[in-house]
Amino acid sequence: MRQVWKPSVTVAAIIAHEGRYLLVEEHTADGLRLNNPAGHLEPGESPLDGAVREALEETACVFTPEAMLGVYMARTRRGDDDVTYLRLAFSGRVGAPIAGRALDSGIVRRVWMTPDEVRASRERHRSALVWQCVADHLAGRRMPLDAVFVDPSVQALQDAAGAPR
Repeated sequence: MRQVWKPSVTVAAIIAHEGRYLLVEEHTADGLRLNNPAGHLEPGESPLDGAVREALEETACVFTPEAMLGVYMARTRRGDDDVTYLRLAFSGRVGAPIAGRALDSGIVRRVWMTPDEVRASRERHRSALVWQCVADHLAGRRMPLDAVFVDPSVQALQDAAGAPR
């Protein structure tokens, strides 16, 4: 039987404010890396909800999506595994950090960087998608949020499983 290829689906929040981009510095198997607030999409979760959740977990800030930035793919090796990531990126804004809220495990800190600083730090990026998302945002790429359709069956599966919303 032929094995079905399944990319790892991730969501990302691309956040700019006063000429700087919000990144996170995180521990990875490859050492300390910079990334956009991002992570894996969870079962029963819409991509938009996933981006909001990931931004909150990694930055302690509430993310308000304003546009779909794009869909991105990248391939990498993680040990013996060959992994392809499919990233759905949203742009928007964040409020101030929530006092007392801890950052997700592995996240060292939030860091605001100018586009030049992000570009200059590419050797420390978790993937090439970090810079590509920033570059696309700088170029003015924006799509309406409703460009991503989520059928109600996704929520129904989550509700049936009893998972918290």
